Amino acid sequence: MSVVQLGTPGKRVTEAELRPVVAKAGLALSEPLLENYSTLISALDAAIASLPDDKPVLPRPDLIKYPRTDIHIPEDNELGAWATKVTAKCTSPTSDLLKGRTVALKDNMAFAGVRCTNGTSMVDWVPEIDATIATRVMDAGAIIIGKAACENSCLEGMSGTAVTGQVHNPYAKGYSAGGSSSGSGRLVATGSVDLAFGCDQGGSIRIPASSCGIVGLKPTWGLVPYTGILSLDATIDHAGPMTKNVRDCALFLEAIAGPDGWDDRQPPFGLEGDRLKFVAPVEALLTKEPSKMLEGVKIGLLSEGFEIPGQDPNVVESVKSAIEKFKSLGAAVAPISVPLHKEAPVLWTCALPLSGGRQSLLGDMDGRKQLYLTDRAELVGPKLSQAQFDALGPGASNMYMGYLWIQEKYGAKVQGKAMNLLKATSDAYDEALKEFDVLVMPTLPYPPPRLPEPESNEGPLDFLTRTIGLVANTCPFNNSGHPALSLPVGFVPAREDPSVKLPTAVQIVGRKYADVDCLKVAAAWEKAFDWKTF
Repeated sequence: MSVVQLGTPGKRVTEAELRPVVAKAGLALSEPLLENYSTLISALDAAIASLPDDKPVLPRPDLIKYPRTDIHIPEDNELGAWATKVTAKCTSPTSDLLKGRTVALKDNMAFAGVRCTNGTSMVDWVPEIDATIATRVMDAGAIIIGKAACENSCLEGMSGTAVTGQVHNPYAKGYSAGGSSSGSGRLVATGSVDLAFGCDQGGSIRIPASSCGIVGLKPTWGLVPYTGILSLDATIDHAGPMTKNVRDCALFLEAIAGPDGWDDRQPPFGLEGDRLKFVAPVEALLTKEPSKMLEGVKIGLLSEGFEIPGQDPNVVESVKSAIEKFKSLGAAVAPISVPLHKEAPVLWTCALPLSGGRQSLLGDMDGRKQLYLTDRAELVGPKLSQAQFDALGPGASNMYMGYLWIQEKYGAKVQGKAMNLLKATSDAYDEALKEFDVLVMPTLPYPPPRLPEPESNEGPLDFLTRTIGLVANTCPFNNSGHPALSLPVGFVPAREDPSVKLPTAVQIVGRKYADVDCLKVAAAWEKAFDWKTF
């Protein structure tokens, strides 16, 4: 590293202070070298001390233009769905795209003056900024009415770990609403809000969407800015809409998509004009005769998506029946094989702990060009304390243990190897999507599981065993970045009690930045068929 200044005033770092740091790193330096580095590190310390306050450059909200009132923790949290209530809107919206619509933020999103739990008691954090997309919905005329509960550290697919309490399925109390955007799924399904945000790194929009019988879209990676939202791993972070129907999904996406100048997940050019229009194409399609709505569209049934170990036969039957109906809408449907789809979940598992442990749990976003949430990061430190670890849920604690193990035993090689292999998986989906407009498969391999008893204190092994294979069809598209939409297509019996009927869904995957294709295919099916009676 080059030196830009020496001999600056300030406290000198002595050899005695530097020696234990060097020893801890396993290095042995001679006294002359220690003396050299003491001078160089003193210059670094002086540079750090000279840094100005970064608050003036942060996107802090104008609280006169975006006022917020009635901030409180509700006594009735809608069977676990609400984390915090607030009322906020823009006094001078720039559009009426979402005029009067009520919106719930996921509780990993920054909203100035409102606590952000991230589903855990690991730290107490009240942000001073607003997430970009929170501002965008207010600019579009929406009213934010609260923050939806999310699972502990956003690392669970079952809704039993939020610090605010279990979130119950809207169709069967005692069953999972999915995770990690569990509260968002329930609130939309019950009509408590019109629209809700989800964030998705392995399926956390699509799992609760499928579980709650709503529409959930994980957009193309980078289409929607992630600025001001707690990251899990920047390479798989996605934020997107959770809605009652497909048209609302298109409206919501149109309000939040596009670059914000902060988020390096987004391309520096090309996201503009018609590429950010989603409502008009969906509405135009819906004016056609049902038998011609999908005329010329080629739909690929992904064979490996129906070959998940432990897959529920009722889910397979329901989703295949729904896919068959695309033919009556004018689409051509044919099977397609992408063998690497079966390997993708293992690669996701191996790629995540090192970067996820560092970025998600420790708040270290090293190497990214984006807004850094430094006020929260300083509450954690370079490693978790015992109290912080104990505050984690089973999924989060399992990832932290994986982070420690991989860091100690493998270093950077495992993540690098997995990421290299994932490129081939993404390329394989791209190749399949040259032949087909979209790929379809079940969103989840089985219906929502029953929640454990609230005071059962299940260990991480028992808890995580309840959802083995849950993300087999969802997590591959986090790594690949393709848009993936979950559309409800009926009810299936619960595995624990066949008399309980729970939603299931088809997942529609499109080409990168062709999110509108997923929306159009879903909208056509939704208009022609009633999923609740299908």
